[in-house]
Amino acid sequence: MRRILITNDDGVKSKGIGALTDLMRPYGQVTVVAPFEAQSGMSAALTIGKPLRLTELRNEEDLKVYACSGTPADCVKMAMNQIFSNKMPDILVSGINHGSNASIAALYSGTLGAAAEGTVYGIPSIGFSLASHDPNADFSAAVHYAKIIIDKFLELPPAANTYLNVNFPAVKLEHIKGIRFSGQGKGQWIKEFEERKDPYGFNYYWMTGEFYNNEPENRLADHNLVAQNYISIVPHKIDTTDYNELKRLEELWKL
Repeated sequence: MRRILITNDDGVKSKGIGALTDLMRPYGQVTVVAPFEAQSGMSAALTIGKPLRLTELRNEEDLKVYACSGTPADCVKMAMNQIFSNKMPDILVSGINHGSNASIAALYSGTLGAAAEGTVYGIPSIGFSLASHDPNADFSAAVHYAKIIIDKFLELPPAANTYLNVNFPAVKLEHIKGIRFSGQGKGQWIKEFEERKDPYGFNYYWMTGEFYNNEPENRLADHNLVAQNYISIVPHKIDTTDYNELKRLEELWKL
């Protein structure tokens, strides 16, 4: 039976991971290892210097659920070392995230940090995200298309050291225009902190931020595709070396 590891960064009780778990159960034996609480923005961060806890929440023949006190990447490492120590999962599926992980968000995403960690272990890994932060978001259209993508993912997995970042628009099924492979769009967060005062008159800062689109005319960028009601799929590499720049600097610097 196929062994499936599911994780996320919104926490083990989020609606998105519940929808993903229901989707994946027909594909094999599902093990969920996800954070106790939301761990958004953790990227591939690891917990160092304090203990981790792993708590079993559910134990059935085809479904086991654990909550981990650490980050999404911690969850994957915990699964590999404590649960799958004898035989690794066949696939890792992360999400479904509440909120887009297109464009620059891919850099910070705990959802994709977990997918990257799975890829480091040699497990075909994929991350799903819905462009809505609503805790009660409608995942029905995302689940419909996620099944189509999972079927292809299982039949024709990505190359070694590559994981997939899938983003769904938060619209009804009939409004989705299709699925497109794309590149990571260029954007950044601006006005990132709001200055406030505590009851004692001291300043403190609350992260807010606005997304600034650096390439609004690029219709093929992932964030622009999602805005046009397409589903975007971006392959990401573990090796982030810029080989063209490496060659250019070697030739210029002549060290």
